[in-house]
Amino acid sequence: MSWFPRPVGPREALRDLRAFARHRSREQVIGGALAILVTAIIVIEFLVDSKMGTAPPAQIVYVESWNANRTDAEIIADQKKDQAARHAAQEEKKRQFKKLEKQLGM
Repeated sequence: MSWFPRPVGPREALRDLRAFARHRSREQVIGGALAILVTAIIVIEFLVDSKMGTAPPAQIVYVESWNANRTDAEIIADQKKDQAARHAAQEEKKRQFKKLEKQLGM
């Protein structure tokens, strides 16, 4: 920080600000204080908001356990059952969207 003129430091900066504020009118000092206050509030809000709700929620993964000696027929039957369940869910979703479409008059 050799390019800054002497004296350098937080205390000296505050003293300089105080000396500058002494030679201003009351309205200018109040306006400056309000500007600093509003800026500080905005910065604090950003700091607080960045800490809230940033962690991802816990993710639960369900895993099915099967016997190691399952036959191919059992595997195919399970896959067909799962496919039928997926298809039924898709059809239900389509039905709900069509119901909503009729309600909205589309």
